[in-house]
Amino acid sequence: MARMAHRARRAKGGVQGVSPLLGTDVAIAERARANDAFFAAEAERLARLCHRMAERFAGGGRLVAFGRSAAAASDARHVAVEFVHPVIMGKRALPAIAVTGEDLAAKAELLVEPLDVVLTFDDPAMVGPARRCGALTVAFGRVGAEWEFLAPSDDASVRQELVETLYHVVWELVHVFFDHRGLLEGRTARAQHDAGASSFLYPFLAEGQTDLEAVVEDVRLSVLAKATEIGELRTLTLEANRDSLAAAARELRALLDAGGRLLAIGNGGSATDAMDVVADFREPPNPAWPARRALDLVEDPAILTAIANDIGVENLFARQVIAHGRVGDALLAISTSGNSANIIAALAEARRRGLNTIAMVGYDGGQVLAHALADQVIVTRSEHIPRIQEAQASAYHVLRELVEA
Repeated sequence: MARMAHRARRAKGGVQGVSPLLGTDVAIAERARANDAFFAAEAERLARLCHRMAERFAGGGRLVAFGRSAAAASDARHVAVEFVHPVIMGKRALPAIAVTGEDLAAKAELLVEPLDVVLTFDDPAMVGPARRCGALTVAFGRVGAEWEFLAPSDDASVRQELVETLYHVVWELVHVFFDHRGLLEGRTARAQHDAGASSFLYPFLAEGQTDLEAVVEDVRLSVLAKATEIGELRTLTLEANRDSLAAAARELRALLDAGGRLLAIGNGGSATDAMDVVADFREPPNPAWPARRALDLVEDPAILTAIANDIGVENLFARQVIAHGRVGDALLAISTSGNSANIIAALAEARRRGLNTIAMVGYDGGQVLAHALADQVIVTRSEHIPRIQEAQASAYHVLRELVEA
């Protein structure tokens, strides 16, 4: 198949002679292989990184995430919103900020403090200033950071998905060490915590507070369990929605070729996924693909806050669809629940204006699926928000690929 794809002639950005459904099978297999290899190799290091980050947060440090390109900026914003606004009940809010754009080294010099944890997604320039300051540095490439993680895939989209899973898992598990004060530098042990009914999910919460290696081992096993969960959910999402993805890609390709645009929306972490979608269409991860016209309707905080303040958050995206949407455009709406009022209102407005509509939703599909509020609905059947978002990333990356198939 790889030789056939290599020999095939490209026409209008697509590949002749390669079935989109066959391409989906290849995408599923590569994601499963890379996911297994990455987390099997890195689970223990991730557990130890969670411990070191917990010490930094406990001492008053922050997470500072840097991204220069549009795609990297979406990841920086995603990890920041997860730490500041936890979507899992019971998780504490932790200080985090995203720093994006150009001149990141200069920004690092001004912003980074000694107890901070610095993540860089695509630019090594701030690693030196951050290390000199005393910050703990994490990078996704060989750039001189203390903690470096290299995703084992030649596919840029697959690498991004692995990195997203990594920072979600770190966000989930760094909290474990707050329940073991005696394992944090400069802290004293408290009474042992009884995990109660939660013990089957996080058995290490009932561990003593002096045995670091025992807790690290349990966190390592939890990393592997979460990696298995997302691997299975990615496969399920892509297999169960292959026909909808193929149909959405055909319709979207026709609109884009005719001069139409893709508009993308979402809330919170899904907003950063909408940013990533638009980045991938404007600046393709595959250099053989053409750049496509796309609008990020979560991009401008002045517009968002004006609408939210003056007429309500339920109109956040519908008002922008009124302003920008045209017959011949498409709207991609991303929601983990399928029930967000502003997503539903935007989809309804888009239909009234003759736009093609695509929705990516989690749980059981919510109202979006129940009431067929989009032309194509791609459902990720899970109730775990980080895993939903990770599988949705696979879905929109495959959609991007199929548009050019």
